[in-house]
Amino acid sequence: MPSAVLPMAQPDHSPSAERNKHPILEVLQALLPASGRALEIASGTGQHVVWFAQHLPQWTWQPTEVHRGALYNIEVRANESDLANIDIARQLDVCQEPWFAPDSELAGPYDLVLCINMLHIAPWASCGALIRGAAQYLANGGVLVTYGPYFEAGVPPTQSNIEFDASLRAHDASFGIRQLADVEAQAALAGLQLQARHALPANNLLLVWGFTDPARRTRG
Repeated sequence: MPSAVLPMAQPDHSPSAERNKHPILEVLQALLPASGRALEIASGTGQHVVWFAQHLPQWTWQPTEVHRGALYNIEVRANESDLANIDIARQLDVCQEPWFAPDSELAGPYDLVLCINMLHIAPWASCGALIRGAAQYLANGGVLVTYGPYFEAGVPPTQSNIEFDASLRAHDASFGIRQLADVEAQAALAGLQLQARHALPANNLLLVWGFTDPARRTRG
């Protein structure tokens, strides 16, 4: 008897990614030039990179993920989208520096480094590593964009973020919503500064980081 053909497993789906991809895209469309090269850190299910590639077709997108299993999610969605501007997803751990070999085509430069919902579900060391890597691989005039919940000095935290932070720390003591001032301090060490703050739904912020000196890059 012929063997049964097993259906391909469906990729993971994130309801929060489905909700926030619209407002994030609106900010990116207003922020970015018509074309460029983007490196996404922690691409997760791949929902974001496919959505952005569809609506910013003159941009080339390089998705990455630390978890090998998540690469399957990204590749399935990218293949189903049939978009030519999404490169093959690569495994990347921001804490393993440098991210790429100097002679690799992956080494940029990139006009955008994008990181969505990572800093609060990763050890604090990942924050500095993310920013240092972005400073190394960004083009002159390029930006690092981070998205997620933050605590801000002088801004009363919402009850939902207080509860979310507690649940994160209960799961892993190295996780938690980050203080924006602490992130800014890490950025300053890498020659980056906060250029724009966008308040988005569900008590999240989209933050735009650029070089303190536009003519300066860490590399070169």
